[in-house]
Amino acid sequence: MGTVVSFDIRDGRAPAIEAALSEAVSWLHHVDEVYSPYRPDSAVSRLARHEIGPADCSSEVREVLDLCRDAVRTSGGWFSHLATGVLDPSGLVKGWAVEGASRILYEAGARNTCLNGGGDLRLRGEAAPGTPWRVGIAHPLRHGELCTVVEGGDLAIATSGTAERGTHIVNPHLAVPADGLASVTVTGDGLTMTDAYATAAFAKGESAQDWLESLDGYEGFAVLPDGGSWRTHGFPGGTVRPAHSASGVPSPLSRRPPR
Repeated sequence: MGTVVSFDIRDGRAPAIEAALSEAVSWLHHVDEVYSPYRPDSAVSRLARHEIGPADCSSEVREVLDLCRDAVRTSGGWFSHLATGVLDPSGLVKGWAVEGASRILYEAGARNTCLNGGGDLRLRGEAAPGTPWRVGIAHPLRHGELCTVVEGGDLAIATSGTAERGTHIVNPHLAVPADGLASVTVTGDGLTMTDAYATAAFAKGESAQDWLESLDGYEGFAVLPDGGSWRTHGFPGGTVRPAHSASGVPSPLSRRPPR
């Protein structure tokens, strides 16, 4: 779906983990084939053209559409897989796909992993014994700098913003580009809804703080267009000093841009 996925596995090499890595890569190719709106032969593209209906799709596709509808309800419509008038579940599917790949590795015995799908991350375990993962979030307004560093173990992190792709998220209620925030980072237990809620929070703009505070198990950090910022009370990230701005070490400090 026009993005890159990287795997950082800190467990020792084992046949089961090697096999699971191959399975996880195959899973991601499967997701691209079925859900990419850029592929004219994908199920999503065929659904968008009304060539087929949900009843003609696999139970997996119907499950994804149900998850999208759940995100629409929870976000009050600020997440929408129909925001542009055309079916596009990418705002949820990318996180769902990476979550699935992470699960494949975990079930095979890989307990310490960081999967990065186009900037959205699923962390498990530790970067090293006794050392949590540390993820630097790129500042959307200051090239080469970080705006915060998130630290944790079993955690999902998703960021939506304008730094990498410009204005690309639509306010689904007004059908205009969302511009109330420069970026927003959301953390949660699993990447499926964390990814969707990051998209919803960016579309929602300044009022996203109260909404994220109301969600059980999710936290957020946002950078405003004027350079200011806010964070929810439980956000697992700290303030970044200028000395951190040049860091690009993959791990334990993994620098990631907003998508």
